[in-house]
Amino acid sequence: MATMTLSANSKPQAAAKPCRFCGAALQHTFVDLGASPLCESYLSAADLNAGEIYYPLHVYVCGNCFLVQLEEYESADRIFSDYAYFSSYSDSWLKHAENYCDAMTKRFGLNKDSLVIEAASNDGYLLQYFVKRGVPVLGIEPAANVAKVAVEKGIPSLVRFLGMPLAEELAAEGRCADLVLGNNVLAQVPDLNDFVEALKILLKPEGVLTLEFPHLLRLIERNEFDTIYHEHFSYFSMLTTKKILEAHGLKAFDVEELATHGGSLRVYACRADARTHAVKPAVAAVIAEEENAGEASLKGYESFALQVKQTKWALVEFLLKASRQGKKVAGYGAPGKSATLLNYCGIGTDLIEYTVDRSPHKQGRFLPGSHIPIYHPDRIRETKPDYVVILPWNLKDEIMTQLGFIREWGGRFVVPIPEVSIY
Repeated sequence: MATMTLSANSKPQAAAKPCRFCGAALQHTFVDLGASPLCESYLSAADLNAGEIYYPLHVYVCGNCFLVQLEEYESADRIFSDYAYFSSYSDSWLKHAENYCDAMTKRFGLNKDSLVIEAASNDGYLLQYFVKRGVPVLGIEPAANVAKVAVEKGIPSLVRFLGMPLAEELAAEGRCADLVLGNNVLAQVPDLNDFVEALKILLKPEGVLTLEFPHLLRLIERNEFDTIYHEHFSYFSMLTTKKILEAHGLKAFDVEELATHGGSLRVYACRADARTHAVKPAVAAVIAEEENAGEASLKGYESFALQVKQTKWALVEFLLKASRQGKKVAGYGAPGKSATLLNYCGIGTDLIEYTVDRSPHKQGRFLPGSHIPIYHPDRIRETKPDYVVILPWNLKDEIMTQLGFIREWGGRFVVPIPEVSIY
């Protein structure tokens, strides 16, 4: 049972948890999004009469290192051992992965004598493009059901969580890499220090590490609160990422800003004593932008909660108005972020009848919490809704192209983030 302390106004409060990076007590709220079930816990029809477990989505910012983070309520093993997210169902994401492989192969001279290791390699969506270029690869993916798909594509995959024990095993076998990559995995790691140390162990002396993750600065600027869910334990600025890397004997030598996930960073790092990777001006430039936005002090994090409330009010008001007018509203997509958006806003089938998704692993199931049913995309053409709410708003251009046919009956698209927009 958690210990309790009394504040000055005598209200009971849970004892402060330690920051998962620096260990300082977490005392400052970034945003409180109420409670929500695990975002990838899609329900079957038989599950609907059973209870769901809701966990607090109370996000803190560390007053010492400024890492934004959630407490760990469920183990990573339970969340990711059997996972419903398969990366290969987005055409634009596959193109992003292929472009990455092409760029890394050219920039770092990767060839048949190299080794690329990916942490959280999913269904082989990315490593397949290195294989096509003749570059040896190894995927590390804890979800057995997802890794199985990668193996069927001919991609060697270990069904393990990456941590120091596995990294040391691979290093002892001589399997260190010229390129280690982690795309959208750093946020999903509860034991941050163990994971980053493992990444370093896997690097050859002059090897390169690349990490991609949603940029906290853009999350705040663009009000992307629905990217906060229990499967994402941490949210990163360049300021904090640099500190984390340096604490583990790594140096950030370059960074690129990407459009993916509403604004991401691709950080390039190497061992601190590596001689072939000079630090580029882009690192200081991104940090300077964050400092100018106030992210080097708690002040830069104070206004986010109000922005979130305003977006909630606007979305609910729009859907209520559409309902009163007798309009039919459907959703597109069943991404993890939809659980946060719908549960925080209190939206269920009374306001969004159903959603659709290209992944057969989600079709026929129901969104967690809201219990909105998930169908095949053909349902859109069959029922002709007046509005389609794009839940994976970061893919809105791809989705509006795919569903352009809704214009035939006057259908329109609704994009909820950063603010409600009608197209």
